[in-house]
Amino acid sequence: MSEIVGRIAQLESLGEIYSSGNAEFVAIYGRRRVGKTFLVRECFKDDFSFFHTGLSPFELKGKRLLREQLQAFSYSLSRYGLEISQPPEDWMEAFNLLVKMLEGKSTTQRQVVFLDELPWMDTPRSGFVTALEHFWNGWGASRENLMLIVCGSATSWMNDKLINNKGGLYGRLTQVLRLSPFTLAECEQYFSKKGISLSRYDILQSYMVFGGIPYYMNGFRKGKSLAQNVDSLMFGNDAVFADEFERLFSSLFVNPDDHIRIVRFLANSAKGFKRSEISEKTGLGGGGLTKILQSLKESDFITLCKDFNGSSRENRYKLTDPLSLFWLRIIDGERTTDKRFWQNNQLSPAINAWRGHAFENLCFRHIPQIKKALGIAGVHTETSSWSYAGDETRSGCQIDMLIDRADRIVNLCEMKFSVDDYRIDKEYDARLRHRLQTFLDVTRTRKTIHMTLVTTFGLFQNEYAGGIQSVVSQDDLFG
Repeated sequence: MSEIVGRIAQLESLGEIYSSGNAEFVAIYGRRRVGKTFLVRECFKDDFSFFHTGLSPFELKGKRLLREQLQAFSYSLSRYGLEISQPPEDWMEAFNLLVKMLEGKSTTQRQVVFLDELPWMDTPRSGFVTALEHFWNGWGASRENLMLIVCGSATSWMNDKLINNKGGLYGRLTQVLRLSPFTLAECEQYFSKKGISLSRYDILQSYMVFGGIPYYMNGFRKGKSLAQNVDSLMFGNDAVFADEFERLFSSLFVNPDDHIRIVRFLANSAKGFKRSEISEKTGLGGGGLTKILQSLKESDFITLCKDFNGSSRENRYKLTDPLSLFWLRIIDGERTTDKRFWQNNQLSPAINAWRGHAFENLCFRHIPQIKKALGIAGVHTETSSWSYAGDETRSGCQIDMLIDRADRIVNLCEMKFSVDDYRIDKEYDARLRHRLQTFLDVTRTRKTIHMTLVTTFGLFQNEYAGGIQSVVSQDDLFG
């Protein structure tokens, strides 16, 4: 357990569940590569009565999926001591074999059964969920010594088929744990534990690329700079994560093409797009579009930013998965064999534009830290965005983050990535004043407005700095 960073609450929950003395059915879900398997294996030190992980569909292209999954399950049964002459014909038989194996073990000790990447096992028309229901309801729920743990990266599957199941598994889960990516503070702890020396400025940029995903961060090497690590992981023909974007979508969604089409479109704008705009540009619509947007949202690829005025038609979907944004803005269509691409192009216009977009996404993932820095951690808030198309009297504007507080104050947030203290000049000051006045006039809000700057290092004090009431720096984001 000493190797685990940032998962204390989950570890405590698993320990309490293990000691409950009751039959337990635990679901753990979260984005792919976030550390679900590592958490369970570290917690129980591989002391399982049975452990099996589904086969990735990315690796099974063109093969008979059900047969391959059942064959792999039989291999796992054999490793844990069950003699099998041939693979099971279907999942019902596979789970009956699991029951036979578990009944042959001690019934006085806790039996921990760990089924990893559960959605991958549910191939089309496989009957997997029905067999799982029969296994738990017909046998497992009555076994006080059984602790069944299931994991999955396909968050929409975990929600639809398991957590929110309306059939035989309705209400059967005894605990649901969600693993989120690391915060900046947890990234700092992780790198420190690995003996990797990076400044907070570099850790922040690493988060903008890899999103606080432990699996990606594990690829960093001591003695290398941030740029060198990014190059070795993302650029060149032998880069560790050269195919990660395709792998992500292929491993999470049965037919990923439409999901990728939407994500590609959303990468074009930091402010996001309304549902009507997504439908128009992608050619997708109706219930199909709704389902895809929901699955992308549940899998942490996109975020629904609500409109300040409460109009659902004005809500915007934004691409907020850091790795996907980095891939689509920097790598996609720009295949290069230059193993030093990042080191050689850090000041390019494309990378500077990406930094601005990626920093905004990072801020949205650290709302609690921003609230703490503003001294409102205990105040109820709603985070939203707002846009105005403009008319014949005034030009339009966009405000990406508004923190609407229960104390009748609204923080109008400007998020700016900078290599130094951010300097407001005469032109930008005029834009800020235009946004503020337009917001006040159009929304007719009676709440107090606090202009707030969220940036890397701070605010340069000059004649235009007085319009900013609050400043949140990168050190606050690490809070």
